[in-house]
Amino acid sequence: MKRQIIDTIEKYDTIIIHRHVRPDPDAYGSQFGLKKILEANYPNKSIYAVGDHDHNLTFIATPDSVSDETYSNALVVVTDTANTDRIDDSRYTNGSFLIKIDHHPNDDQYGDKLWVDTDASSCSEMIYELFEEGKSYKGWVLPDEAARALFAGIVGDTGRFLYPSTTEKTFEIAGHLIRYNFDRNEVFNSMYEKEPNLLHLQGYIYENFQMDKDGAVYIKLTKEILNKFQVTPTDTSLLVGSLSNIKGVKAWLIFVEDENHIRVRLRSKGPIINQLAKKYNGGGHPLASGATVYSWEEADRAIEDLIELCREYK
Repeated sequence: MKRQIIDTIEKYDTIIIHRHVRPDPDAYGSQFGLKKILEANYPNKSIYAVGDHDHNLTFIATPDSVSDETYSNALVVVTDTANTDRIDDSRYTNGSFLIKIDHHPNDDQYGDKLWVDTDASSCSEMIYELFEEGKSYKGWVLPDEAARALFAGIVGDTGRFLYPSTTEKTFEIAGHLIRYNFDRNEVFNSMYEKEPNLLHLQGYIYENFQMDKDGAVYIKLTKEILNKFQVTPTDTSLLVGSLSNIKGVKAWLIFVEDENHIRVRLRSKGPIINQLAKKYNGGGHPLASGATVYSWEEADRAIEDLIELCREYK
């Protein structure tokens, strides 16, 4: 499949790369890692990476602005996005050919060509594998900027190599990437240093989380709370791992009130939570998912479901 993707890439003069809404480091890492690889190896092609910008990820890159006309006869590649509902920028359908590269469960099999590997720690890991195939097949080179973006994506999706998705291959690839010329400390600082107001909100989370006797943990962050700490719903993504350090926690939910819905961030140390996420308009990995509810009553039902899930987990 990797060679088929490379052959398809070579056929197009314009390539537009998409990723998911509410991006995380792996979304940017895979998207911009691929962009930088293709720019280095095909200087005569026009390569774009699109989507709404998250200022917390400026340290990786900034998306391009692309006209509707650019999609004419273009190859579109979507990275790190399980289903079409989550693709950032609906114009992904306007190209001539669509490729999906992803590591989430393949519930939505969109695209003219699909490469899905649920064993990969991250989509950035897959993009590095694509580079290695390109290196042996077409003599591809990996620029430092691409190595930096892919490293950030892998670090983000593995929780600094702590999550169970981290494999021997993950460490192997990370070992190759750190040989390139970029500042790892600067990457880590950009990913994990937080503004004081966000740390104050983290303190609020530690003081106010609720925990069931079976290890289900949750916290509700209303608009009033976010306004009090001057934090946006997007900013709270940096705090999703905060509850992982609680002794006895099996899985946790962080509810974040947005304009007309409530974001739900689900994480687990064992119970499989992506089916629960699907029940509430979401999905994702077995131990890391996202969902959406539309009232606090619906949020309470999700909490009850999590409690039941943790109760049954041995």
